[in-house]
Amino acid sequence: MNTNETNSALKIARTYFEAMANRNVEEIMALAADDINCDSPAGHLEGTQSFRGFQEGFAPMINKLTLVNSFGNDEQAVIIYEADTLPVKNATVVEYITVKNGKMASTQVIYDATPFLEYMASQPKH
Repeated sequence: MNTNETNSALKIARTYFEAMANRNVEEIMALAADDINCDSPAGHLEGTQSFRGFQEGFAPMINKLTLVNSFGNDEQAVIIYEADTLPVKNATVVEYITVKNGKMASTQVIYDATPFLEYMASQPKH
């Protein structure tokens, strides 16, 4: 993979990152294919409705996202970023994104879920 930003998957991945950093769920959804798949430590999601719910849940937790690096070509890209969130102040996240027909077809979100689970366990039950 290379870092030439004229490549479509890399450009889409960086636009996706900026939309996440700005908590812009509508822009994120504009980048997603109707049948997007998302895998993360939280589980497997299929389709825009599930992906929207995932993004709507994540956006309010974001204090700041900082892009560490990005790589890609026409069909796939990787973004690496530091996430400062309400539950966890410093989490390194990697997303492997595939693009088909100019839309995100899938993303694999990779991070250590342990601090997030510890945070959730410490919260009072409703």
